[in-house]
Amino acid sequence: MNKAKNVHDNILGAIGNTPIIKLNKIVEDFPCDVYAKVEYFNPGHSVKDRMALQMIEDAEDEEKLKPGGTIIECTSGNTGMGLALAAIIKGYKLICTTNCKQSKEKVDMLRALGAVVHVCPTAVAPDHPESYYSVAEKLNTEIENSFWCNQYDNLSNGKAHYLSTGPEIWDQTDGKITHFVVGVGTGGTISGVAKYLKEKNPNIKIWGIDSYGSVFKKYLDTGEFDENEIYSYLTEGIGEDIIPENVKFDLIDHFEKVTDKDGALAARELASKEGLFLGYSCGSAIQGLRQLKSELKPGDMPVVLFHDHGSRYVGKIYNDEWMREQGFIS
Repeated sequence: MNKAKNVHDNILGAIGNTPIIKLNKIVEDFPCDVYAKVEYFNPGHSVKDRMALQMIEDAEDEEKLKPGGTIIECTSGNTGMGLALAAIIKGYKLICTTNCKQSKEKVDMLRALGAVVHVCPTAVAPDHPESYYSVAEKLNTEIENSFWCNQYDNLSNGKAHYLSTGPEIWDQTDGKITHFVVGVGTGGTISGVAKYLKEKNPNIKIWGIDSYGSVFKKYLDTGEFDENEIYSYLTEGIGEDIIPENVKFDLIDHFEKVTDKDGALAARELASKEGLFLGYSCGSAIQGLRQLKSELKPGDMPVVLFHDHGSRYVGKIYNDEWMREQGFIS
């Protein structure tokens, strides 16, 4: 079929080529125009569709994943959705491990697409046998003909964004982008896009958005992995208590931390002011950029990437009762 005419052989052909949308009211006090790469236009409604497909196709090419096999992954939900779509089309079984911090909507959607989901405790160390990392690794050793994607350390993750997201942003902005801003979890999106953009123009600034309770900012600033930085937080999809292989710190110019409250309120503001119904980490991303507004000047062209759709958070940040329980609204 003719992909140029937006006709595809199956749903996987619809991954990528997402729009860039100019933001208006929420950044009206900025000295420059601000643009958003809106990734919920992917068929799985998140940026993770890109790397999910790349990991599977690379595993197939390397014969790590064989016909009739089982895909295993630890996921905050979005990667699982991308893997679920690919598993359906390609004929694989899918097992996802996630943690109990993730929204019920994410877990329900994974199960609706045929995935087996193991919900694991959040407040345990990554190497604890009940962590969602450890459970995925254990299942991989127990299940014959299985492949553990391991998105944190699988370099196909960053490769997907080097091959697609980065080139799209460069082409869509006619090479005028000056800053790339994105929330960081596994590190694949920021590192893959950063590698491509900095090859095109090394002066482009790469700003990562981090959560309080995560180790990224201090590690970039000092080179120290400080366990005192680690504590529970509510924001989903960004921040980590480990250093994934996919986070290429030499490509990142700055990390900005955003509170759970500010991220949640900013996501709701994006919905009410821009008509963009987005996920929790998208609020963190725009809030982080607002905190860095003084670093921008007239003529700059920052592009902030919005990871996912708000439908996965209707029971949390878009629910007034939940927001009140957290003390985010009165």
